[in-house]
Amino acid sequence: MKHTSLIRALNGKKMDGRTKKICIFLSSIFLSSTRMVARLRLAGAMLLLLIGSAVAQTVPQFSVPGQEVEMQALNELHALHAKTAFSDCTLWDIWLPHATLWTGQAPREKYRASFLQRRMDAEGYVSMQQHRGMAHSEGWPFPAWQQSGGAGFFFSTHDEVYGLQYFALKALANTDGWEIGGAEVSGIDPVRGLQLRGTGEVIRITTPPFRCGTIVAPFLRLEWGAKGLPADSQPNVQWMFEGETEWKPERSVAFAPLREMDGAQFANVPLYRHAGYGGVLTRYRLTFPRAAGAVVDLKSLISAIDTRHPITNPHFVRGSTGYFAWTGDVEFLRANIERMRKAMRFALSEFSVREQKHVKVPWVGHDGRSGLIVGADGKKSQRLGVGVGGNYWDLISFGGSDAPATIYLFDTLRHFADLERAIAKHPEWKIPAADADDLAKLSEEVRTDFQKRFWNAATGRFVGWIDVTERAYDFGFTMVNTDAIHYGLASPEQAQSILAWLDGKREIAGDTSHGADIYHWRFGARSTTRRNTDTYVWAWPNAETIPWGGQVQDGGAVLGFSYFDIMARLKTNGPEDAWKRLREVLAWFREVQAEGGYRAYYAKPGRGTMQGGGPAGGLGMDQEFYESVLVPQVMLYGFLGITPEATGFAIAPRLPKGWPSLTVSRVRLHDHEVELTADASGRVTLKTLVTGTGPVLIHKGTAELTLKPETPGTITELP
Repeated sequence: MKHTSLIRALNGKKMDGRTKKICIFLSSIFLSSTRMVARLRLAGAMLLLLIGSAVAQTVPQFSVPGQEVEMQALNELHALHAKTAFSDCTLWDIWLPHATLWTGQAPREKYRASFLQRRMDAEGYVSMQQHRGMAHSEGWPFPAWQQSGGAGFFFSTHDEVYGLQYFALKALANTDGWEIGGAEVSGIDPVRGLQLRGTGEVIRITTPPFRCGTIVAPFLRLEWGAKGLPADSQPNVQWMFEGETEWKPERSVAFAPLREMDGAQFANVPLYRHAGYGGVLTRYRLTFPRAAGAVVDLKSLISAIDTRHPITNPHFVRGSTGYFAWTGDVEFLRANIERMRKAMRFALSEFSVREQKHVKVPWVGHDGRSGLIVGADGKKSQRLGVGVGGNYWDLISFGGSDAPATIYLFDTLRHFADLERAIAKHPEWKIPAADADDLAKLSEEVRTDFQKRFWNAATGRFVGWIDVTERAYDFGFTMVNTDAIHYGLASPEQAQSILAWLDGKREIAGDTSHGADIYHWRFGARSTTRRNTDTYVWAWPNAETIPWGGQVQDGGAVLGFSYFDIMARLKTNGPEDAWKRLREVLAWFREVQAEGGYRAYYAKPGRGTMQGGGPAGGLGMDQEFYESVLVPQVMLYGFLGITPEATGFAIAPRLPKGWPSLTVSRVRLHDHEVELTADASGRVTLKTLVTGTGPVLIHKGTAELTLKPETPGTITELP
């Protein structure tokens, strides 16, 4: 790069004038000197350091006098992951908004649009919105029909990146083997697929023969479009079982009609709800009544595994409540509240929460049993259709009575109850009120049940789930346990027992990892402490071929979930223990950065294998592991003690000994931007950086302060 080009690049960076001048000066040295290699290296190193520092300053900064080295590492970690901390996928709604909504306007705008546009079906299930897959269109992309002994037909592979990459998906070039009645074939379009024009009153499309069990086909998924179908044309699907030769008229399930303006859409038809749906399928038939002159496009049709996750509804609702708490955006709340209520009603009803006091997943393939069976001879066989994942740990057979899903629902119930109370107290918001006390009461019942149902007295920790046969699964799920502490489900005695296990103060018989080895990866605890080779979805049959710790879900670790570990320690053992753990994470991060970053560091043999971008690995910290941005949030939510509420903010600092103060810059409280400082005495000051338009209530214990529009630079004190 020429000197002038570098100068232009530096001028485009967001940095203060002094830093920019130094960077330009150093670039001159770096580019003009041709003799003094040592000087070149020094200037280059200083240039990269300053540029990195300048970029880091575009995100809020954490400052603790006397801890400058640690804070520099923490700010670098924050800057590194803040830039990728957004996803439209519902999986991350409970984590990424939590980590970003306080940092500026850009993430707020992204999440506002995302929540308002989040897909939800007619019943109230919130879509996962992960990439296109080979299963239920609103669920996780896999297990695929190709992995299930299922059936699939594609007349177009347009946009099917996943299917093409992993399953070499091929488009049909003709209709050989299909039976088409009441329509003529206009052609096969590379985007729209099979194109039919109705020549009779009813169009019927019958697939070629195939063979698959209903256990792997709870849904029929088709992607189709239509033009000219009247609004009262009610399409339906029928199916035929092995040994049958005639269609049975009572064996039919309707699906929603489409209008031309809808374009191509997925339909996930729940065949499993039909009485008598059980056996070996051999054909599907689609019927479109009142179709004379209409155009029907069929892009694809597959037997679909139910890959919905029971966590999407609470994640969406929790993300939305968090957005409102941080922004005070009443217009957003008016637009989204009924969707939030519908999503909550679906979760409470679908998972029998009022009756069971926990999440009990009723879906096909989600009963908690493993998709693998180990015979008396030690050999494994696959149990197709069983052991489907239901959360972040997508290979493990979570389901049945589901602990993680219950944790997330509990947290959502509490915050949603607070929001409903706030709505009732603010009629000026012009939002109809709902019953908040009922939700709050239910959350307490869920907590009580959780402490009993999921606690394993023999190991002194929570299990991951309990299957339909009442078998509990305990592989030493560290995240389930630290989550239970952080979100407030664990009793104080249970929290102490869990941390004693994690800290190696007690060992658990049967575990693979004990003592210091639980933190073998340094930046966080192993995700599990007991080897798991046979409790997975059937599509993951050879876990034993991967060494212990070589897979994120089996002895590996995820950087972002150190947040819950540290927060659990803060709640249970206090700030010194939390700071000790965070300091160990930062020491690891400094070593990693000194060797060129994650990929360079772990490229050296013996350090572990990274996952990301497709290949399986034991360590998750970059690429799709967006939640790594959570770790620095312990400064705001933990040590500073900020809690965004429906009508304001609570603050309860808990600083470690030796910290004279903690300052967090550029915190967005509604539309005010402030610098928050808490000192060792508990005193809190707010320095206005950007004045907002309205008052914001802030309370610390019994003391309250209303933050009003102030001149930038004004300092306000909370006792």
